[in-house]
Amino acid sequence: MHTIEQLKSGQLKGIKRVQIAEGLTQFPQEIFSLADSLEVLDLSGNKLSELPDNLSDLHQLKILFLTENCFESVPLVLAQCPKLEMISFKSNNLTQLPEKALPDNTRWLILTDNKLASLPEDMGRLHRLQKLALAGNKLTCLPEGMAKCTNLELARLSANDFDSLPDWLFQLPRLSWLAVDGSPLISQQDSTAEAGVELISMPRVGLDDIELQEVIGQGASGVIYRAKWVNQPLELMTTPVYIAVKIFKGEVTSDGYPKDELANCLQAGQHSNLIKVVAELKQADKTGLVMELIPSHYQNLGLPPSLETCTRDTFANESVFELKAILLILKQMASGLAHLHQNQISHGDIYAHNTMFNTHAEILFGDFGAATNLSQLPMQQREAMEAIEVRALGCLIEDLVEHCLQNPMQVNQVMLTELLQLKEACLQPSLGLRPRFKEVHVLLQQMSEQLDSEACLSA
Repeated sequence: MHTIEQLKSGQLKGIKRVQIAEGLTQFPQEIFSLADSLEVLDLSGNKLSELPDNLSDLHQLKILFLTENCFESVPLVLAQCPKLEMISFKSNNLTQLPEKALPDNTRWLILTDNKLASLPEDMGRLHRLQKLALAGNKLTCLPEGMAKCTNLELARLSANDFDSLPDWLFQLPRLSWLAVDGSPLISQQDSTAEAGVELISMPRVGLDDIELQEVIGQGASGVIYRAKWVNQPLELMTTPVYIAVKIFKGEVTSDGYPKDELANCLQAGQHSNLIKVVAELKQADKTGLVMELIPSHYQNLGLPPSLETCTRDTFANESVFELKAILLILKQMASGLAHLHQNQISHGDIYAHNTMFNTHAEILFGDFGAATNLSQLPMQQREAMEAIEVRALGCLIEDLVEHCLQNPMQVNQVMLTELLQLKEACLQPSLGLRPRFKEVHVLLQQMSEQLDSEACLSA
């Protein structure tokens, strides 16, 4: 974090990233003295409502964060910024996104938690758009022009006012992470019964029943605490006293409504590779989930995307696995995802950073913040949603092979080739040609068994 005093005194000369949050009501003119170096400008948490007409003088600017300000319309001057590609107006008062307001090079656009009722038809000219966050607005439809956004990979459309979604959305060739829950087209109470999916009944507890301890995780929708039971429900007396508690943050998150995450967790049911939910937390001002505590020897498979990688996870240098372990991880993931889609739930956030693993390559994954109840989507869109998520699994295969495979030149090349062929099938631009999760699971099971068999023969 920087200060206005540092900016005015010249201490920030030559800097590439500036972050100032001091209740500013006007754009600091001194920022233009950094025009030759400034690439990232973060003025989140101020009271700005307009930008200067000469903003494009910041000719190196690539990333602009204006989260939690007072903008009612996206300023037209943005389109003139030659290198600007990532823009955030999250949690403003936006009611308008004018035509031609966004730069052609826009790659990552965050408009979460505003009051937008429509999008401009010229969204289709954003040919580089990969990541689009629109949860928590008042959108009722998407412009047909967006069908031209063929590089779109991640879209958060939850918590809007859609009564239907266009078929072209589900046919975008690179779309891999899609969330659409929390609109009138999704009605949890009606749809689950129609689909023949039985919701699991959970005990309800309050904060008085739990002793919260240290924070062990945090995401878009909430904070996760290590905790222990003070008043353990009778039906949970056989479960461990130490638990994990996720308390949701607020009304709407970058993924959607917390209440939908809760409902989707219940509908997801139980699977050996899903983090087990054991109770629902209900308090006057707090809602959350009580989950089994993941053993301490589990660790994250990956790290979240960076500003540079946009939609793709990053990995620590020490994240190295044998081919056998990678196949086992992927096989479990495919099994869990097949289970979810069987229960009419899409995950929406299939990433290594949402996956925990142990030394035996056994995995657990959860985080249903971006999940969607598929029950009231038309059958064609339900099937397309599975194909979209299969592509996300293909991205995970690609990431693990590219970043984590130990001694790639020394592994079983036949098996590696088969895995890469499966990856290509999952990434196939035509959704109808992608395999289903059950097929992917069978193929990975066969690869694992063949690798074990060949290892035994060579031993």
